[in-house]
Amino acid sequence: MVFSSTVFLFLFLPCVLIVYFFSPRSLKNMVLLVASLFFYAWGAPNFIWVILLSILVNYIFALAIEYNRDKKKLIKGLLAVTVIINLVMLGVFKYSNFVVDNVNTIFGTSIKLDPIILPLGISFFTFQGLSYIFDVYRQDVKAQRNPLNIALYITLFPKLIQGPIVRYQSIADQIVKRKETVEKFAEGIKRFIMGLAKKMLLANNIGWVADQIFAMPSSQLSVGLAWIGAIAYTLQIYFDFSGYSDMAIGIGKMFGFDFTENFNYPYISRSAGEFWRRWHISLGSWFRDYLYIPLGGSRVSKFKTYRNLFIVWLATGIWHGAAWTFIAWGLYYGVLIMLEKAFLLKFFNRIPRVFSHLYTILAFVIGWVFFRAATFTYAFDFIQSMFGLNGNPIWDTQAAYYVSEYGIVMLIGVILSMPVFQYLKKAIGDYRSLGMVLGNQFVVTAGYTILLFISIVSVVSSTFSPFIYFKF
Repeated sequence: MVFSSTVFLFLFLPCVLIVYFFSPRSLKNMVLLVASLFFYAWGAPNFIWVILLSILVNYIFALAIEYNRDKKKLIKGLLAVTVIINLVMLGVFKYSNFVVDNVNTIFGTSIKLDPIILPLGISFFTFQGLSYIFDVYRQDVKAQRNPLNIALYITLFPKLIQGPIVRYQSIADQIVKRKETVEKFAEGIKRFIMGLAKKMLLANNIGWVADQIFAMPSSQLSVGLAWIGAIAYTLQIYFDFSGYSDMAIGIGKMFGFDFTENFNYPYISRSAGEFWRRWHISLGSWFRDYLYIPLGGSRVSKFKTYRNLFIVWLATGIWHGAAWTFIAWGLYYGVLIMLEKAFLLKFFNRIPRVFSHLYTILAFVIGWVFFRAATFTYAFDFIQSMFGLNGNPIWDTQAAYYVSEYGIVMLIGVILSMPVFQYLKKAIGDYRSLGMVLGNQFVVTAGYTILLFISIVSVVSSTFSPFIYFKF
């Protein structure tokens, strides 16, 4: 079940909201827990035991760590065992086939392993469980005695499949005590509508262009067609993932929760480092706080700092998928950030800002090619086509077709990937009459209603289109 499906929009979400708000306060968490488990079982009924095991392991070991607080060696051992169990569960499902395939290739063996299906959202709920364990170990939070509260934290359906990776310490109090208000509910509806529109009106339409072009032989693409494909995927993945995050945050607000933001206009960044402070914020901050800083961060020698960056970005690539292209994509950003730390940022500070923006745009567009490509060969051929190194024409009829048919929606995507509404709000501040019109509650409500109607029409008339990050 996905947020952009008729089952979710017209059946699941309305029913859960009705039951939730008509239930007494003492049963509201139980309603959400049952709904969340049903939500997960709908898409992955054979793997419900995986998430239940994750809940049980993290609940028991967190209590064991807290009860043995004065025994430092023991709690370190308990922490290590918990981390190993979590990572082994993730590794078995996500990387077993990848490891076996590479062992067979490198050593010429013929080990056979049936394809292992990846449980939905395992990367996300595993990292949430680990953040809970780490926070208990660090004494940032107390271990939760009520197993239903931990179960709700890990399974809460708005964030279960695709994040944001919400830390326990950020919503621990909200799980026990939160206040639902009309204002917050209305804000949640608006946020959900914006996310749904991003997915249905932008990501899906622009994504169709990316899918068509990336299905072509990469060495035969014209320069223009290759760039259209790369830009289309750059816009698709942003609106797809940020749209899901908006919907998750919006649904959370409907039930009284405040989740952390996951995107902050990453495509206006001036460096690769800034890009990752704005893109998938919850994952970047997770690796920073639970891996980079414990390794020493940048408070150690230069060699160790670069070592730490290498480890973090290797882990980032591995987290995203069991393929060498994902690993290369992670290390690609690691190298860029190392270079920025070494000298690039100082250089950019001495030249006009436009050049650092152009560098960053070029960096993430090329990075997304590696992310999207199935093989290194395809990725390198695609990039060579982008820069005219394959001897293909600069422009052709196919490039002209995609520009004529989808150029407007892609242009809209480019504009909306920037904080245009903030700019407009500031710009119209001096024009009182215009500001009063745009700020009128009736006009705002009408705008969101129209946007919702168009998005729902798109949901009903379109074929199933899962979110990109579902496979992670």
